[in-house]
Amino acid sequence: MKLYLLSLGAGVLVGVIYSLINVRSPAPPLIALLGLLGMLGGEQVIPVAKRLLSGTTLSAAWHDAHCTSHVFGMLPGRQASEQARRATTDTEENRS
Repeated sequence: MKLYLLSLGAGVLVGVIYSLINVRSPAPPLIALLGLLGMLGGEQVIPVAKRLLSGTTLSAAWHDAHCTSHVFGMLPGRQASEQARRATTDTEENRS
C-alpha cells in the first residue's frame, strides 16, 4: 500500500510542477515523452551515484546499474546476448 501512496504523491508533485510551467494534462505528446524520458533518467541517478561514491568510473557505474537496458529497452538483435549476459551476472551476484 505504501508504494501506491508514494506513487500517488510523486504524481501529485509532477502535476504541481506541470501547473507551475503552464502545461496541462494530458500533455502534448512531445512534452509527455520528454517527461517520461526525464523520469527514466531520474530513476538511474541513485544507483549510479551509489556506485560512483564507491569509487567506480561513470561508464562502469552505468553498466553495473543496467541503465542502458532500463532506459532504452532491449535493442533489436541484442535480446539473446543481453539475456545471456544478465543470467551470468545474476548468477555471479547470487554467489557473493
